[in-house]
Amino acid sequence: MVAPRITVNGKETPLAPAPPHTTALDFLREHGLTGTKEGCAEGECGACSVLVARPGVDKPTDWVAVNACLVPAAALDGQEVITAEGLAGAGEPGTAPTLHPVQEEMAVRGGSQCGYCTPGFVCSMAAEYYRPGRCAHRDPAGGADPEHGPNGFDLHALSGNLCRCTGYRPIRDAAFAVGDPAGEDPLAQRREQSPPEPAATAYTRDDRTFLRPATLPDTLRLLRERPDAVVVAGSTDWGVEVNIRSRRADCVIAVDRLPELRALHTASDHIEIGAALTLSEIERRLDGRVPLLAELFPQFASRLIRNSATLGGNLGTGSPIGDSPPVLLALEASVVLADADGEREVPLDAYFTGYRQSVRRPGELIRAVRVPLPLSPVTAFHKIAKRRFDDISSVAVAFALDIEDGVVRKARIGLGGVAATPIRALATEAALEGRPWTADTAQAAARVLRSQGTPMDDHRASAGYRSAMLGQSLLKLYAQTTEAVSS
Repeated sequence: MVAPRITVNGKETPLAPAPPHTTALDFLREHGLTGTKEGCAEGECGACSVLVARPGVDKPTDWVAVNACLVPAAALDGQEVITAEGLAGAGEPGTAPTLHPVQEEMAVRGGSQCGYCTPGFVCSMAAEYYRPGRCAHRDPAGGADPEHGPNGFDLHALSGNLCRCTGYRPIRDAAFAVGDPAGEDPLAQRREQSPPEPAATAYTRDDRTFLRPATLPDTLRLLRERPDAVVVAGSTDWGVEVNIRSRRADCVIAVDRLPELRALHTASDHIEIGAALTLSEIERRLDGRVPLLAELFPQFASRLIRNSATLGGNLGTGSPIGDSPPVLLALEASVVLADADGEREVPLDAYFTGYRQSVRRPGELIRAVRVPLPLSPVTAFHKIAKRRFDDISSVAVAFALDIEDGVVRKARIGLGGVAATPIRALATEAALEGRPWTADTAQAAARVLRSQGTPMDDHRASAGYRSAMLGQSLLKLYAQTTEAVSS
């Protein structure tokens, strides 16, 4: 097996002697690429943003922005990475580098003051600059969509980048001013070729090992041999543990590039979503076909996180405040668990058994999530948090209702942040089903919903506030549906 190497700004760079737990951020800075900064080490500020060549949705390759502070450098074995330094052209010998168009706009429009966050903003902006399909939102007149510029730039691309001194208006001005990549732009041309194939990696240093098996059977065999191994995909959770709590694992197994975990297909009675597809990939591939998921995605952390985070990881951590479990519970989803002996399918409402615990056995892996069809026509996701985007939920509520002839025929409600696990609001569902969808029904069911779960007081919200928001969310749903009918 070839020694791990990463292509950084066009140059192959060996991983050794970095320990397996080394983040891509530390790896890059140790090689002199100090434009990549550490601001939070949690994936919240975007100062560490870099570009990675990943399988594309509309073209063979997409340039995807990720948080280098969370990604293990070993996970980039065989991959191509571009930093803020690599965006600039080399220029003539003895002259300053030629600025990339996004760097040029940031400079001339005053988008940088102290400059600490600027390289991260530039990389996130560059990913959107190169996104195929950006022109679909183009409107030179300015348009009515406040989250897209006249050049089609999606401001969500910058939702994971924080600036503490410049102010966001000049940064937004720079984003809305960039044009289209020139025909000779090498990074634009690179999109027409396939990204590097995932490298099978076995890297050991200081008695710790990072493994990326080539196939799912190889992975399941390793999990049977190493039940203590930490399994990572996007590493958006494990990366925080490494950085903030100094956690170190004797063995890490990466599953993010396994083909068997990256499929998305639709059957007559369900949609199957691979557990290692990133949320951004799912969002673009589904293209609104599951409206409840489409409502979830913009509220799930930031684009930088969604470019790495997976449904398998979100369910695997078992967090009671994850945003996807309430939605998947409302959709009556199930998880496909695989081990060396075969597969089994478990309904999600039977998957969680306690705080960060589940029915998943040692050696088992989440291979896919299945969403049954047909979908309920009335859906909504309400996330109550201190910030509109890029925040952890105080309460999350997902609704999926079948309403026929003014009567609720079926109701499924998923809750997060009000118990030790994500839960179904079974009593509220029963209070709705078979009853007319009226203000009286909504008021009565809201009183039931306020009593669901066992909310607690913490720094995000009080138990009383959480209970109140549960009931209020159902009243909000009723108001939204009646407004939709009346309009």
